[in-house]
Amino acid sequence: MKPLSGSNTDQAPADPAATDDMLASQPIGYWAGLVHEAVTRRLRDAMARIDVTQPQYWVLNRVIGGPAAPSREEVIAQLTPLAGGQHEIPRVIDQLLHRGWLSIDAGRKLHLTDAGEAARVRLRGLATEQRAEVHKGISDEEYVAAINVLRTMIANTEENSTS
Repeated sequence: MKPLSGSNTDQAPADPAATDDMLASQPIGYWAGLVHEAVTRRLRDAMARIDVTQPQYWVLNRVIGGPAAPSREEVIAQLTPLAGGQHEIPRVIDQLLHRGWLSIDAGRKLHLTDAGEAARVRLRGLATEQRAEVHKGISDEEYVAAINVLRTMIANTEENSTS
């Protein structure tokens, strides 16, 4: 029997071979984890082929992405929650300074060099290509609906964790 929209469905064990009529009972954490792993691996593998890491791309985007040049500390604070530990982003900043893609001014603000901006643009193109491959066969409407479902699940989880 197919569950009604919005009804509670019993949680089933994760099953990669689940058919459409079984998907409502599948654990979202399992599927979200698989998607995260697959997409991240694909992007990082593509970046590795041109000797760049995803955290380096994050830093380049963060340095150029605000109304004013950020300090090293601001970039570290913003990106550390995404990274693999508290030391990753400081290392990445040092790598990019050494590579000549970032510079730091007397006020300790970070700036992209011309080489850094060229790398950022090249990486953005690569990320856009990878996104197109991952999103193949998925309409914008379906993608938006999926993101909205995930946002609702996050909100539900946060709401229930405080009670």
